[in-house]
Amino acid sequence: MNNTRYESSRVRLALDAFVAMLHRDLVVTGREFIQFLVQALMQPIFFLFIFGKILPSIGLAAQGFTALLLPGIVALSSMLASLQGVTLPLVLDLGFAREIDDRLLAPLPAWLVAMEKLLIASVRGTIAGLTIFPVGALILGHSFGVRTDRIGMLALMIVLTAATGAVIGLLMGTVIKPEQISLMFTLIFTPLIFTGCTYYPWPALNHIRWFQAITMINPLTYCSEGLRYAMVPPIHGHDLPTMAIGWVLVALVVGIALCGFAGTRTFLKRVVS
Repeated sequence: MNNTRYESSRVRLALDAFVAMLHRDLVVTGREFIQFLVQALMQPIFFLFIFGKILPSIGLAAQGFTALLLPGIVALSSMLASLQGVTLPLVLDLGFAREIDDRLLAPLPAWLVAMEKLLIASVRGTIAGLTIFPVGALILGHSFGVRTDRIGMLALMIVLTAATGAVIGLLMGTVIKPEQISLMFTLIFTPLIFTGCTYYPWPALNHIRWFQAITMINPLTYCSEGLRYAMVPPIHGHDLPTMAIGWVLVALVVGIALCGFAGTRTFLKRVVS
């Protein structure tokens, strides 16, 4: 009986510490909300404005291109926001100052500290992805359109996209040194953006098989295609061809599990001595 009460007390204490840590990060995010939105949305908004508004207006892009572009911008915004939301703070926390030690002193297992970082990063990524919809409607005007019969799948894809960025960020944040941050943006972010089917649908690459194969390595591809499936209205009565949604979901769930496991292991190796 005493052992049961002791274990129950430990679980309750760990849960309270986890909730308190999460609440603190949510409060910090609220205080820095404008800064967070500017950091997360500046690049996607300019992509949306140039490729979705300006180029179609001057005849250098087809009018239907906007419908293909918007899901990719949502995916890009959500993934980058969650990825940056865990990578950059974690690199600094694990640096010379070891600010992560303050969290590790809390009465909860070290792996729960990693889970809290994943959760708060996923929340940030979800917010960034959702913010693109009103911004997109404002920028695109009458050319803005999202189908309403797959809202459930749309919500699921935004959450999966944010979670994918978070687990990748956890893994990157535990293996990248502070002095390598600038190199990370060059070697990782640029290929991630341009090989992730952000600006083009995956089936359209059928005639460039070698590049189509390369895009399948990029998790952003599955996020973009899943959102394209959930968002693009029928064109002339036909659904837009996309990567099979079943494969998209399987790839994302498996990728989240593998990256989450690997990121948690490297996190524990860095913080537990």
